[in-house]
Amino acid sequence: MSAISLRLPESLHNGARELAKEEDISLNQLITVALAEKISALKTETYLKERAARGSRKKFEHALAKVSKRPPQAEDRI
Repeated sequence: MSAISLRLPESLHNGARELAKEEDISLNQLITVALAEKISALKTETYLKERAARGSRKKFEHALAKVSKRPPQAEDRI
C-alpha cells in the first residue's frame, strides 16, 4: 500500500466525512472505493469505444440475416 497527501476543499471533505459516517466506513475506505469506481467507469468507457471501433456493419447485418423471421414470443413483445 502507498499513502498520498490530498488537499480537498473543506465542503468536499465535510461531505465525504458525513457520507463515510452514514455508510459506517472510514473516510479512507470511502475515498478508495470512490476512486476505484471512477477508474472502472473510465476504463469501461475506453474499452467500449475501442470495441465499437472494431465493429463491422456488414458482419452485423450478416448475423441479423440468420435470425428467423418469426414474430417474437408473447413474453418478449413490448
